[in-house]
Amino acid sequence: MINEHGQPIGMPLAWAAVPPPPGVRLEGRWCAVEPLDPERHAPDLHRANSGDDGSMWTYMPYGPFESETGYMDWCRTMASNDDPYFVAVVDSTSGQAIGICAYLRIEPAYGVIEVGHIVWSPALQRTTAATEAMYLMMRHVFDDLGYRRYEWKCDDLNEPSRRAALRLGFTYEGTFRQALVYKGRNRDTAWYSVTDAEWPRLRAGYETWLDPANFDDAGRQRESLGFPPAS
Repeated sequence: MINEHGQPIGMPLAWAAVPPPPGVRLEGRWCAVEPLDPERHAPDLHRANSGDDGSMWTYMPYGPFESETGYMDWCRTMASNDDPYFVAVVDSTSGQAIGICAYLRIEPAYGVIEVGHIVWSPALQRTTAATEAMYLMMRHVFDDLGYRRYEWKCDDLNEPSRRAALRLGFTYEGTFRQALVYKGRNRDTAWYSVTDAEWPRLRAGYETWLDPANFDDAGRQRESLGFPPAS
């Protein structure tokens, strides 16, 4: 189809708005993802984060937090927001919160949502639970809520975040130069996404990787996370 300016028009889309993320607990084998409860989660999170040398906050517009009181106050402010909508990652064995992240830039009318504010304590970094938390959140967005697009953005200098996005199945879309200023520094923002059309293939890869049979008795993965090729 061509408009009056001779430009192509996308095919009509059967689409209806989707709901914003509800306050539900997402249960996994190694972790659960649940709405941030400052009174319950903040003490666990501050204690878990104390094992870090401060580098985990380098690419965040906030932190580090020296006192539990200061962190509690920040959590209370964040928990009062609908967007970003913060959740805690709770270890299934200990029952303690060991990480935090959020859904943000939530656009139910267009079916677009972003995952961000990812702050994993040393206890969660590079663990099976960390990957499972990302799977639970992505599955919730696509399978339960019906979103069309799931985004990941990070500072272009944040190489660990860029690697994580690609490992988790996101596609790099480009870099927005001089997009933000935070902590007195420029930020060029790298953009990544997953679409609903890509999700079934990624879901199969996640579920194969998360299968207990993929881990030996010491908890080491037998096969790295990978995704079936696009058909």
